[in-house]
Order: sequence, then structure tokens, then C-alpha cells
Amino acid sequence: MPPIERYEPGHDNDFQSRSRVEFIPKRRKLLHLFLFFVTFATTTLAGAFQKGVDPFSEPISLLLGLSFSVPLMLILLCHEMGHYLVARRHGVRASLPYFLPAPPLPVLPIGTFGAFIRMRSLPADRRILFDIGAAGPWGGIAIAVPAVAIGLYLSEIRPLNPLEGGLFLGDSLLFSALTRLVLGVSGNDVNIELHPIALAGWFGLFVTFLNLLPVGQLDGGHVIYSLFGRLHRWISRGFLVVIFFLGFHGWLGWFFWVGLLAFLGVDHPPTHDFFSSLDLRRKVYAWSTVILFALTFMPVPFSVSEPPILQDEEAVPIAYILDQPKATVGYSFHIFYRP
Repeated sequence: MPPIERYEPGHDNDFQSRSRVEFIPKRRKLLHLFLFFVTFATTTLAGAFQKGVDPFSEPISLLLGLSFSVPLMLILLCHEMGHYLVARRHGVRASLPYFLPAPPLPVLPIGTFGAFIRMRSLPADRRILFDIGAAGPWGGIAIAVPAVAIGLYLSEIRPLNPLEGGLFLGDSLLFSALTRLVLGVSGNDVNIELHPIALAGWFGLFVTFLNLLPVGQLDGGHVIYSLFGRLHRWISRGFLVVIFFLGFHGWLGWFFWVGLLAFLGVDHPPTHDFFSSLDLRRKVYAWSTVILFALTFMPVPFSVSEPPILQDEEAVPIAYILDQPKATVGYSFHIFYRP
């Protein structure tokens, strides 16, 4: 998640103040650690549910969830530490990451709402703002891309089955390219049941493009404000309209994001030195970040396909093997990607 800017009154933001080492109270450190380990637990539970096991009746089966939780937590950690370390390098007061646990619901077993940091002092100019805003997405994508590649190699390719229901993950240019590169499949003739590592990587791409939306004070908002200054307010409003209309074309979650971003604010507070602009090197990095957003963007991130209900005359009997093992508990919900 982006660095949420909360500038505390009573703190000057001159260079000497920003260059001082911030003392982090022990209680606050314990809160960060507590949220991290709770989120690690909920994502591990989610990973176990993806495997179709019940870790409450068989605690040892919880280990099966680590193949999902470890890469996912590493992606989120690298994203937020990218923001944090660059902020501290520039003398901007910032919090350690706050991880947000979520119930590992069987329908969408993820186990987290992401993470965020707080900036407690204002960046001095647009160059520093860009460095902080762009560091997170690039830090997370550096882990997400290898996770997708490794996970796709371990994933199961199935023939397209129109009678099979489940959760289908959205496509992006980057994920599609990695699928063709790793698996050599394309078109609409197969389903890919994603390995948990691939799912963690996909979620990393999902988090990346959501944070790079050029709206408000999201990471993408920081980048666009650094590039265009006052034009940010019109780009921000325009893209809010775009994602509002996307909500009518497949994913209702866009309406939630429109409401959330409108509540948080679509404008960006000015830096101390408003008239500063990015140097040539940062402009190249900024446009590369815009391209990264385009490569990871998913118009419909999630869609649910229910298996069709067949009439008696349409049903086809299948063989049943007496020695077939019993199905696992009803927690599992197949998660597919269709290239």
C-alpha cells in the first residue's frame, strides 16, 4: 500500500529536523511486530485452505500454507520497506510498515488487506516524493515476478472444462507474457490451476497496479504529481471516472475503490518546493513506472464462474472407483487463471 501521509503538527520539516534519527517507541515496534505475525498467521491459514485441508483439526497441515504465505509476505515486506528505507534516506520521517490481517475466507483465501506506512513529515520537493512513491512498487515487483515464474512452472494445466466452476483471476500484459514464456500456452483452450507461489505472485502484481492508480496519494498519485504537478488533479479525477465505469463491466470491487479514494481525497498536497521538477534520470524512471502500471493493470481482477446446473436428460454418468480416497474438507475453492 502507499505511504499514507499524516503530517503531525508541532514538527518542523526543515533539513535539520528531517535528518535527525527518529526514535521509535518500544510499544510502537511491538505493534508492528504483532501485526506482522498475525498477518503471517492469517495468510498461512489462507494457504492451507487453498490446499483443501482443515488446519484446525490437523494443525500439522498448516505447514502446507507456507508456500503461499512466505512469498506473499515477502512481496508486501519488500514493497513497504522500499518506501520506508528511501524515506529515511531522504530524512523524511516515516513509520515502519503496518500489516493488515484479514479473515482467510474460503471463497477468496488471501488472509490480508495489504500493508502501509505513514509519512510524518512532508517531502521537501517532487524529486524526493517520486523516490519514495516509486520505491515501493519496484521493490514488490522484484519479488513478485520471480514468484509468478516459479509458481507457474509448478502449476497444473488442465483442458478447458465448461462444467468446472471456481474463481478465475484476471489477466494483465505482464502475467500473460510470463505464462507464455514459462508454460508456452495461450488462447482459451486451457485452465491453469495456480500453485500457491504463483497465486502469491499474482497478488503481488494486483497490489502493484492498485497502488499505481494515478489517483490521490496512492503510489501512482505520487508519481504523477512528481511528473506533472498541478495537472495531477485532472488526471486523478479522470481516472476515478474510468474505474467507476469499469465497475459496470465485470468487477464490482471498482465501486469500493471509487468510494475509498473519494473519501481519502483525489488531490495531492504540495511539497515544500512546489516548483522543482524531476531531473532527466528520474523522468525516465517515472515513465518506466507508468509503463509498469500499464503492464500490471487488470480491468477485471476477479470473476466467479459457477458450474452449470444440468437437467436430468443432460447429465452424463461417470465411473466411481471404490478405492478412491475421500474428498478433502469443503474449504477448498479452485482458483484458476485462463490465458
